[in-house]
This record gives sequence, C-alpha cells and structure tokens, in this order.
Amino acid sequence: MTKTLREKPLQSASSETLDPQNWDDIRAQGHRMLDDMIDYAANIRDRPVWQPIPDEVRARFHAKLPRQPSDLGEVYREFTDFIVPYATGNVHPGFMGWVHGGGTAVGMLAEMLAAGLNANLGGRDHIPIEVERQIVEWTRLMFGFPSEASGIFVTGTSMANLMAVLVARTAALGQSVRQRGVEGASLTAYTSTAAHGCITKAMDIAGFGSEALRCIEVDQSHRIDVAALRARIALDRGAGLKPFLVVGSAGTVDIGAIDDLQALSSLCREEGLWFHVDGAYGALGILSPALAPRLAGLENADSIALDFHKWGQVPYDAGFLIVRDGDRHRQTFSAPAAYLRRETRGLALAVRPRPRSVAGLQGAQDMVHVENLRDRKAGSDDHAQLCARRVSGSPDSGRAAAGAAGAGPAQYCLLPLSRCRRQQGKWRYCHRHSGIRDRGAIDDGSRRPACDTSGYRQSPHRHLRYRRTGLRGAGIWSAAIVF
Repeated sequence: MTKTLREKPLQSASSETLDPQNWDDIRAQGHRMLDDMIDYAANIRDRPVWQPIPDEVRARFHAKLPRQPSDLGEVYREFTDFIVPYATGNVHPGFMGWVHGGGTAVGMLAEMLAAGLNANLGGRDHIPIEVERQIVEWTRLMFGFPSEASGIFVTGTSMANLMAVLVARTAALGQSVRQRGVEGASLTAYTSTAAHGCITKAMDIAGFGSEALRCIEVDQSHRIDVAALRARIALDRGAGLKPFLVVGSAGTVDIGAIDDLQALSSLCREEGLWFHVDGAYGALGILSPALAPRLAGLENADSIALDFHKWGQVPYDAGFLIVRDGDRHRQTFSAPAAYLRRETRGLALAVRPRPRSVAGLQGAQDMVHVENLRDRKAGSDDHAQLCARRVSGSPDSGRAAAGAAGAGPAQYCLLPLSRCRRQQGKWRYCHRHSGIRDRGAIDDGSRRPACDTSGYRQSPHRHLRYRRTGLRGAGIWSAAIVF
C-alpha cells in the first residue's frame, strides 16, 4: 500500500446519489490502487506462491453484518493487508497446481475498463454486443465450425458442459422436451472414467439422473477405450435404451489426456449420437502446431466447451460454449418475453444480421491474437519439455515419470505456463496477451465484416498489434489483438 494512503485515508460521505463526494479524491484513490496492483504483479516473484491464512486473519471475515458505511480507505487497507497476501497464488509464475490461468496485467486493466462501462449483454443495440459477436465468430473460425454455428460466454466449462447436455437433449427429444420433461425417455450418455465430475452433475441437473451416464474405462494412455464404448452402446441398444450423447475429453483434469477425438467423431456419426468435447483447457491447444494434430477430430464435434481463463490467460470467469447447429442451440434456450421484445428504433432496435462477405471472413481469419496464442503455446510446449527433462533427471521422479509415460502425448496439456517465455536462456514473465470475457445472449448469426486495424498500435512482440477496446456485461471482454 502506498505511504500516502497510510498517512491520509480517504473520507467518504453519503449523499442523494451514488457519485463520490469528491471526484478528485476518488481519482487519487484509484491511481493509488492501480499503482499498487501493478507493483504487485511486477514484483510477484518476490512473494511466496502461497501462504497459509493465520487464524486471526481468517477471523476478521466472520464479522457481523455492518450497519454503517465504511470508509473507502479503510476498506482498501483491509484488502491490501488481509486479502492480497493470502490469495490463491495462480498469478505467480511458480504456481503449478491444477489448471489455473494466471491472468495478465492487461487483463487487469481491461477489468477496470469493463466495470466502468458496466454493460449488460442480455440484448439490445449497443457496441459491446458487436464485440461479443466478433469473438464468437473468431472462435468459430478457430475450430473450423460452419457459418451457422453459435456461441455464448458463460462462467466456466462446467456451465458450458451442462448447456451442451441440454442442447443434446433437445436434439434427441425435440424442443417440446422443455415442456414435457424427460420422464420415460430412457436416454443414455457416455464418457470416460477420467472425465470431469461436472459431466455427471450435468446429467443429474438435466433430469436424466447420474446413472444414465456410462463411464467407460480408459486405456493405458488414460484415453477412453473406444472399443469398450462401442460395445456398451450396443449393449444399451439391445436393452431397449436410447444412446444420445458421447462426451470426449480434450485434456483431462487429472493428467491432461486427450481422447481419440477422430475415432469418437466417427463412432458418433455411425451411431447417430451427439458428440460433445470437454476442452476446458486443452481445446486451445488447437492453436499450437505441435498440439493441433493431437486434437484431430475436434473440428467434427457438435459442441465444444472451453475456458479462455485457463490457457488463454484471460481473467476469471471466461467459459465458452460453441455449438455447430446454431438453430438447435437457440431452440434449447430461447424464451420470448414481452419486456425483451425488439423495437424499430432506439436501444431496443432489432439488429438485423449483416451479410457475410468473403472479405469479412478473410479479415477475421487474419486476426493475430491466434498467432500470439500459437507463440505462447509453442513456449508452453518447450517449457513442458524442459520440466519433463528435469523431472526425469530427479532422483524422486520415478512415479511422476511413469505417469507421464503412461499419459503419452497428452502430457503437454498439464502446465498452464503460457505466461512465460524463454529469453536469453531464462524463462521470463513477458506475456502481453489480453482476452475476452462476457456472458451474453446467444449469438444470432450477426458477424462483423473485415477486421479494422485502425487505432491499433504495435506491440513489442513480433508482429502483434493491440488495442484495449471493450468492456463488461456480466463478465468481461478485453483487448483484441490483430494484424
């Protein structure tokens, strides 16, 4: 915390508005906060990755409901003294736990800008909606989905997987399932024993019950056993049940295994099943020349769930669901309401989809944030291999090395290290990527034309240019990066 704030805390007072009593004071406080957090990020290596919370600090957060206003300076002092030192630790480049993204300094600034706009992306005619549609279009192109695909930002892949199960349910039973329910449908779904637990929960919430999910054993590389899957589907059909969904994994949460997506997509086509891929953090490997071949078949999925806040290093929360059949997506969730009806003018104007031109699609394909992510993926691959070599040379590496060997080619998905880059023989925190996050209405097919690079400025990294552009709905989107 800055010395100035220690010596002279800000005073606040209630008024008839929510405006601060003194804009100059709030500006000064904001600058102090920004400086402190930039210092925190810049000097993160001087801090421990994580430290336990003392009992007396934890006790501070069991206080009674406050009845009087608190001084802003005092609240900020509590933040700096009792929250910052005991955070998760994923901002630190030494954080190796789970699959947490670390975020970026640019993403932090974008969060601030987003909060300033405080945009609601539930509809209407305003530019943040166009930004979301642009990102949906870019994601569509990233995975090679058709022009009629649609996408939506959500809190995370757990929510995206639930939504995918519901879309698959609509595909199997028709839109009327939303009124009739699934009683007596006898539908069954399939995934591997290594799949994330949210798939089971999704089946429960969707009304099928967790027993309707068949968890198929995995092979020695921790991938779903496709032969066993085929046999179980045949067995269930013979018992009068109706298989409808297969969920593949692009990076399991335990060791980063990638299912044989090509084989799964072929099986689903033969059997007439919905093919969904849980790509929470592994799906973005499609941007890496080294990893993309391991994800062959991902482009054939009916839906993909992923998190930009993992390998994409976007601030939490930034989950995403993309669905090949946009009409099916809308049939599953659309709910007309009088208060949301479109008008002929003003903010409630019914925005008509613009024609998709060849130039427009080419412009979207030229976006450089893909190249930026590819560079970062390549850095992650090199770093993963470096770690693997060090682990294999360690006297305590027996079990870890055996696990890596058993997982085979999927091990590259394990390390969320794309924030680091090798410079002059050392790994440095030098990442300048910013990303996107926003929860909003399902894309209605509108697309932006060619990417406009005016107003963008050169990044110090290779051929990147960037501009901080946009802001918050229920979540956040941040800067676009283009040629």
